[in-house]
Amino acid sequence: MTAIEARPATSTKTMPGAPRRRRVHPAIVIVVGAVLVVALTYVLPPFRNYQLATVGAYFCVTAGLTVLTGLNGQLSLGHGALMATGAYTLALSQNKWENLPLSFALAVLVTTAVGAVIGLAAARLRGPYLAGLTLAVAIVVPSVTSTFDETFNSDQGLSVMLNPPPEQYPMEQWQAWLCWAAALIVVLLLALLVRGRFGRDLRAVRDDETAAKLAGINIARTQVLAFVVSAACAGVAGALFAYLAQSVSPGAFPLTLSLFLLMAIVIGGLGSLFGALWGALLLVVLPTLSQSVGEHAGSQRLEGNLALIVFGVVLVVVMLAAPGGLASIPSRISRLIRRNR
Repeated sequence: MTAIEARPATSTKTMPGAPRRRRVHPAIVIVVGAVLVVALTYVLPPFRNYQLATVGAYFCVTAGLTVLTGLNGQLSLGHGALMATGAYTLALSQNKWENLPLSFALAVLVTTAVGAVIGLAAARLRGPYLAGLTLAVAIVVPSVTSTFDETFNSDQGLSVMLNPPPEQYPMEQWQAWLCWAAALIVVLLLALLVRGRFGRDLRAVRDDETAAKLAGINIARTQVLAFVVSAACAGVAGALFAYLAQSVSPGAFPLTLSLFLLMAIVIGGLGSLFGALWGALLLVVLPTLSQSVGEHAGSQRLEGNLALIVFGVVLVVVMLAAPGGLASIPSRISRLIRRNR
């Protein structure tokens, strides 16, 4: 057999055990998601539409945190504080100019600038030192509202002046559309970003900084950019929460929020934007379930601590059953089916 005759046998057939994956363009997934969300808003009651809007707002921050922690390996316990930065910026801007697009843009810009400052410091830290820095941010930011109470109105917070939606649309449906429009745009940009060279640099730095440096990757710049991107997503989420609640206060962004965000992306699946969606859904479903159980039990103390307990139990169960998170379950099932065949 000649070399020309032998070549098709190795080029057209798939090697045994080699997975064949057809990558779907993110824009197609976004369009399908947009159609699904719009359809859901017409069949869900108002409260469920509000919860759907809340999932969209959480999706922004969990997607950004997935890029930072899952793809780049930087641990952050301060994303709740970054969300508070975006929320307060929107409230102050909206109350002054009553221009919602401008307020959203300012919220993202200010939070991105704060994230850049934190990222510059975080690029020099590793492990528990990085976690300690972001934890300090989560503690300091709420105290700023008490220090400058004339501007931030201390613990009472600020109300947000918003124009009502068009008369033909219910408020909750309009909120769901706005939140998911922002979420889908954020996720599309992140998906396109991590598919390119920047995503490869993130993974290389996460896996082995020494090898990445030898390959010519600027470690510090990559880590700072990851923090900036993640902070911008948190700013969008904070602005959306201010829009949903039509008010903002320090109590809306406690330290436990940052812990919940981190546990959510771990349960959903680190390094996966689909896992970030699962995490956003859990951030709405599990606290609501915990609150209903606490109210049924008649214990206010139990109601306040049950959400953290439920998250911890779900985290342990998921890590034992599916170490890759909920997003890895379909691939695990498909591998099991192929193995049985």
